[in-house]
Amino acid sequence: MKENEYVFELPMKVRDYEVDAEGIVNNANYLHYLEHTRHEFCEQAGLSFREMHLSGIDPVLSRVEIDYKTPLGESFVSKLNLSRRGPLFIFHQDIYKPDGTPVVKAKISVACLEYGRLSRGEKLAEAFKTYL
Repeated sequence: MKENEYVFELPMKVRDYEVDAEGIVNNANYLHYLEHTRHEFCEQAGLSFREMHLSGIDPVLSRVEIDYKTPLGESFVSKLNLSRRGPLFIFHQDIYKPDGTPVVKAKISVACLEYGRLSRGEKLAEAFKTYL
């Protein structure tokens, strides 16, 4: 994915408790970084996860694919783009060092439940239409 293809960027810092004795970020923390980026993106798009839930919409992870490229430093930028494949929303999420070095390339597939039932996600698609 090219730099200009992202619809959302979030600068973040690695916290000291996320790093092991060797100074390496534990791989599980990347899932947190990616999730936090999706939550912030949704809020910027006008929908918090709380608001979605209260209106009967619950986006749930269907699949997560992560390629780890290089270890993180102290800060990074998490970037996101969004597409749709049938009922799934595909979040293309990449993490870069401040100098532009790729750290993580991820593809997150999200299904949509409406009032507890799997749906085609039309309500969510309407909310994200600017980004799709």
